[in-house]
Amino acid sequence: MPRAIQITAYGGPEQMQLVDLAVGEPGPGEIRIRHQACGLNYIDVYQRTGLYANPLPLTLGMEGAGIVEAVGEGVTHLRAGDRAAYASNPPGSYSEARVMPAKNVVKLPDGIAFDTAAGMMLKGLTAQYLLKKTRPVEGLEAGDFVLFHAAAGGVGLIACQWARALGLQLIGTAGSAAKCELARAHGAAHMIDYSREDFVARVKDITGGRGVKVVYDSVGKDTWEGSLNCLRPFGLMASFGNASGPVPPFAPGSLGPKGSIYVTRQTLFTHIATREATQAMADDLFAVVGSGAVQIRIDQRYPLADAAQAHRDLEARKTTGSTVLLP
Repeated sequence: MPRAIQITAYGGPEQMQLVDLAVGEPGPGEIRIRHQACGLNYIDVYQRTGLYANPLPLTLGMEGAGIVEAVGEGVTHLRAGDRAAYASNPPGSYSEARVMPAKNVVKLPDGIAFDTAAGMMLKGLTAQYLLKKTRPVEGLEAGDFVLFHAAAGGVGLIACQWARALGLQLIGTAGSAAKCELARAHGAAHMIDYSREDFVARVKDITGGRGVKVVYDSVGKDTWEGSLNCLRPFGLMASFGNASGPVPPFAPGSLGPKGSIYVTRQTLFTHIATREATQAMADDLFAVVGSGAVQIRIDQRYPLADAAQAHRDLEARKTTGSTVLLP
């Protein structure tokens, strides 16, 4: 039977166990896929700890790439033998093989390797909807400043490159000089080491006191108030993660004195709610990667059996770029 990483209780990485799981035939609207690589994302930590609750036992993982083995009734965009990749609910990619809904699975172009695909689908589609769809009311134009937290992470390095291709001046933050240099090498116009610098003061300095049009923030609690203070009038605070913990309650009335600013909480799965939307976003991602404007950096590879150590390293902020698990 195929092996998978599963939890039976919420908690730390020690809850993750390598188990044998039977994989049956796909039903209507489903496929069976044999993974060649699986992606690691911070949402996997949220699900492991129970911050994002799912029924237990739970096979972790939201992102993968491999070969389609079988398709169920009604699936017309994929066939057995296709190279394929996905970012998808429900979780289950930390496995050698799985049966899953087909709507978020797309054909993988021949020029993109399996490990590259597993390291870019969730992160790349996230960067796509942030830069292309999550925009301030006044829009974004070439030359505009945006602030992107965790710029040396998997989503961040893709966003740095994509923002550069769009002509945006991305100001990134990271927790060390080495991470700042990495993000700068991938297209960030400016980098701020938040372990040594006040990022709000630096943003104001870089922008001549005006602030940025939009902040893209996956950190959450620790950067929330500072991020709001980096925005120019009518700017947009786009929250899409909680790496430091959930954002505490705040008074909507506080947004007016800060410049009538906007706040949104985004999630990828709203954007890929249909097969058509998933395909369109994936096509955009494949095109920008295929052109060479965005390169996917995979800095860590772990055997599937070592997924718990991968989680420890991710939470300790020891990782950069993308991380994949290899079945």
